Amino acid sequence: MWLACTLLPVANSIPTATAEDAWTGWLGPHRNGWVADFSPPESWPEQLSLAWKINVGEGYGTPLVSGDRVYQHARQGEDEVIVCFDLASGGEIWKRSWPVPFEIGGGGERHGAGPKANPVMADGRLFTASINGVVTAWDAESGDQLWQRDERKRFSINHPKWGASCSPVVDGNRLLIHLGNDETGALYAFDVASGETIWSQGDKPISYSSPVVVELHGVRQVIDWNRDDVAGVDVETGKWLWSYALKHVDPDQNSPTPVQHRDTIIIGAENRGIRSLRPTKTDDGWIVEEAWVLEDLAMNMSTAVMNDGRLFGLSHYDSGRLFCINADDGSVLWQGRPRLGDHATFLAIPGHIITLTDSGELRVIDAAAEEYQAKATYTVSNSPTWAAPVLGANHLLIKDREHLLRWNW
Repeated sequence: MWLACTLLPVANSIPTATAEDAWTGWLGPHRNGWVADFSPPESWPEQLSLAWKINVGEGYGTPLVSGDRVYQHARQGEDEVIVCFDLASGGEIWKRSWPVPFEIGGGGERHGAGPKANPVMADGRLFTASINGVVTAWDAESGDQLWQRDERKRFSINHPKWGASCSPVVDGNRLLIHLGNDETGALYAFDVASGETIWSQGDKPISYSSPVVVELHGVRQVIDWNRDDVAGVDVETGKWLWSYALKHVDPDQNSPTPVQHRDTIIIGAENRGIRSLRPTKTDDGWIVEEAWVLEDLAMNMSTAVMNDGRLFGLSHYDSGRLFCINADDGSVLWQGRPRLGDHATFLAIPGHIITLTDSGELRVIDAAAEEYQAKATYTVSNSPTWAAPVLGANHLLIKDREHLLRWNW
């Protein structure tokens, strides 16, 4: 572990949050990238202060935060690890490791062997999804393993070509995740306490997207974008409600997480535009209509976020361009300059968007402006940054290719 005590000038420091720091899964506790209890400063600091930097291993998983602890899922050699750190000091509290041999080829070597899925926390339990599709539950306090599900017994190969990247989500007593391979699969609901199957739905092959739980027309449902279509499934029963065909056709992958905007679901597909779907419940069942379709922009792997009726993301066209869209009608409000990069992750805070490019550059963007306007720009790593950042009351956590860093505002 490497610790830094250098203090850099900070103007108008960010006030302390009113609630306990908690970032419990992919895109946060509500899976929408919104950072609660964060008040942007009147002016952003010119520089950030590096508090600590730890070599944790490779992987795409965002760190999780609960109270004064940080949890990181990563790869060290042939093992995957889950490590618990003290948020303030970076000191290790506990570590667990288990063998997960995995070879990735066909041009994917530069991305490494994962893990690529984000862990999730709920009610004192931590859930990981390994690159080979094995799901494990851990006690967040002690690190003890609680249960494990290995569906390779059912699917033989339990991951798509580039490895499993579906991040599980918890809803009540259910852990929801799509498992399988490029030929077949299923959406599962596991009991969070026992790991037993509550239900499994369908036989659709897995994609690189992750499910999100929403409520539409009074029905709580999991939105699952698999390899063949976007589907709404009743969380309670596992009943299929509706679907919209949007198939993975090599090399165009299904990767971003669906985004809810009011009564619509927005999805962006590699080389296939961005579209807003409106599922509606009728007396005869569910129907799905296209609210709007935008062909001029598309999303490869980057998931967009909402802020006050606007959708912010990265189009992979023109070698990467930031965009802002009116989510009601799909009109493009602005685009940034081209050649930003291959990938970016996003968070939303009042009046601003936080974006982290894959080159380690963090930008604070005015979310209300009529054109692209960056309020601040920081270099937070000199290594590839594929994981989403975590924004706390007075700190920023960054997972780069091999390290976990804490920056202070």
